[in-house]
Amino acid sequence: MTTLPRLSAVPGIRAARHRRAVAAVGAVSAGLLVLSACDKPTPVATLTVGKDSVSSETESYCYDEDKAVSTDDIAKCLKSKDIKSITVDPDETVRFGVDPEIAEDSWTILLNGNPLTDSSKKTYRTIPGSVFFNAQYGAQGDSSLVSVRQGDKTVHGVWSFKLEKDA
Repeated sequence: MTTLPRLSAVPGIRAARHRRAVAAVGAVSAGLLVLSACDKPTPVATLTVGKDSVSSETESYCYDEDKAVSTDDIAKCLKSKDIKSITVDPDETVRFGVDPEIAEDSWTILLNGNPLTDSSKKTYRTIPGSVFFNAQYGAQGDSSLVSVRQGDKTVHGVWSFKLEKDA
């Protein structure tokens, strides 16, 4: 009886295994390349009114953890067409929540671009809904632009929401 090395009698088996191994290594390498090209997601700010809530990551030009966001970019952030909205009953409480990354740098709530609160390092704040529709605080009409600004002296991020008055 003749003995041959295992599977050497079947032509092409080794080549098929080799091709599969090369394909697997190629797929893993391509996946790692794609992942390395992805932007790191920005921290999230969340607004809650009653049982409804809306969360937002900001545009990439509205956030930079290492350096200040330019004044021109901040203006673009405040005028973005992709701002999420939520309906607010003036008798409800509006709750703001931010990721710890935002809080550690301190953050301020802006109403129509103007500071509404002092800066805070907490991850959670509440404000009466009536404030967002009161002219005394800079509100105009039945909707307001509310933003979370990260940073005290230098702005590192801006997240915006549109609040619409529930009649």
